Amino acid sequence: MAIKQTKRAAVKKNRANSGVKVALLGFGTVGGAVARVLAASRFQGVELTHIFNRNVDRKRSSAAAKAVPASVVWTDSIDVILRSDVDVVVELMGGLNPVEGWLRKALTAGKSVVTANKQLIAYRGTGLAKLAEKHNVHLLHGAAVAGGVPVIPGMLQGLCGDQVTRLSGIVNGTCNYILSRMEAGADYSTVLADAQQLGYAEVDPAADVDGYDARAKLCILSRIAMHAELDPDAVAMQTISAIEAIDFSYAKELNCTIRQVSRAELDGKLVHARVAPMLVPLASPMAWSHGTQNMVVVSGRFGGDVVFSGHGAGGEPTAVAVVSDLLAVAQGCKSVELPLRRREVTGDFFAPHYLRFVVDDKPGIVSAISGALSKVGANIDSLLQRRGYPKHRLPFVVTTEPCLSSTIERALASVARMDCMLEKPLCLQMLEVEDKAE
Repeated sequence: MAIKQTKRAAVKKNRANSGVKVALLGFGTVGGAVARVLAASRFQGVELTHIFNRNVDRKRSSAAAKAVPASVVWTDSIDVILRSDVDVVVELMGGLNPVEGWLRKALTAGKSVVTANKQLIAYRGTGLAKLAEKHNVHLLHGAAVAGGVPVIPGMLQGLCGDQVTRLSGIVNGTCNYILSRMEAGADYSTVLADAQQLGYAEVDPAADVDGYDARAKLCILSRIAMHAELDPDAVAMQTISAIEAIDFSYAKELNCTIRQVSRAELDGKLVHARVAPMLVPLASPMAWSHGTQNMVVVSGRFGGDVVFSGHGAGGEPTAVAVVSDLLAVAQGCKSVELPLRRREVTGDFFAPHYLRFVVDDKPGIVSAISGALSKVGANIDSLLQRRGYPKHRLPFVVTTEPCLSSTIERALASVARMDCMLEKPLCLQMLEVEDKAE
C-alpha cells in the first residue's frame, strides 16, 4: 500500500509541475462545448493538446473549432491518442464498442479517463473502475447522469455518510420536454418532431422515449447511492409513446401530472427498479420539473430527502460536469470508496395504479373489469369518465388501491381479451406522497 501511495503522490507531483494534458475523443455538441469552456476559463495547469474524431477535417473547419488552440493536434487515428503523452482522455463519443477497448488501453497506459458515456458506465463501469485503480489513475463520470446537475459528485461526497434506501427522479431531458409540452396541450407526434428538430431527440428516438437512456442512468445512480450493482437489462421499462392527451386530463382530475420517472428502492437483498411514465402528485418536486430539466430525489435513512435539480441536457451544462471532473483529476482528488454488492432486481412495486381503457361501450364493461381485478385481489379506488367522447370509442379510467404491479398485470391480461377493448389497456404506476421531498 505504501508503494501505491508513493506512486500516486509522485504522479500528482509531476502533474502539478508540468500541468495536465488533455485529449478529447469526440468533437460533437459536448466536445465543442468542453473546448469553449476550457478556452474561456483558462484553468491553470489544464491544457487541451489532442482531439480525435472521425472525418476530422470537417470538424476542424467547424465553427466550434474556433475555440481550439492552434497548437492542438487533430487526428482520426486513436493510436495517436493512445501513444501520446496526454494525462487525461475525455471520452464523449458514446456507445460500448469500440470505445470500451480504447478506454481500457488508455487506463492501462496510465492515462486517466473522464467520460459522459452512461451506457458504458452502466454496463462496464465496475470493471473499468477496477482497471483504473490497478493502474493508479482516475475514472470519473460525473457527466453521465443529469448533465450539469452535480448528482454523482453530490452522492459520492455529500451523501456517503447516509444509508440511501430509495431514489426517484427525472433523468431524461428529452422525455421531460415531450411530456411537459403534452401537459400544456400539445400532442405526442408534434412534440416529438419539435424535439428532434431542436436536437433533443435523435431521428430514432427509442433510446429516450422507450427508456434505455434513463435505465442506464438509474443503474449508475443505484450503484453510487445504494451501492447496488444492477443488471441494466433486468430493469423494467415502459415507453412514453402510449401516453395521450386524455391521460393528462384524467391525471389533472387526480391532482397529478405525468412524467417519465426512474425509481429504485432497496428492499433487503432485492432492488425494486423501473423506468416508466408515472402519475406524479402535483405536490411532488418532480411535477415542477419542465422542459429539459432533470431532478433526482434521494431518500436516506438518516438525512431524509435531498433534491438535485437543474438543466440536464445540452452541450454547455454537460461540459461543465466534464470540466469539473477534469479539474478533479488535475488536483488529484480521490472519491470515497464504498462497498458494492450485486443485487437481484424486480420491476414489481406496491403502489396504486392508473388504468386507462378505450372501449366500444356496452353494458357490463365496468363490472367485468371489476371482476377481473377482484379475482387477483385488487380493489378499485375510483372510476373517471369524461363527457364528450363517442360511445363507440370511449376512454375511461379506473384507479386501484395499492397493490403489486404483477397483480395488476395478471388482471389486465384477461381484460385485454374482452371483445369491447379497442386498445391495449394503459397501466401506469401512481407515485404516493412519500416520494415528496420534506
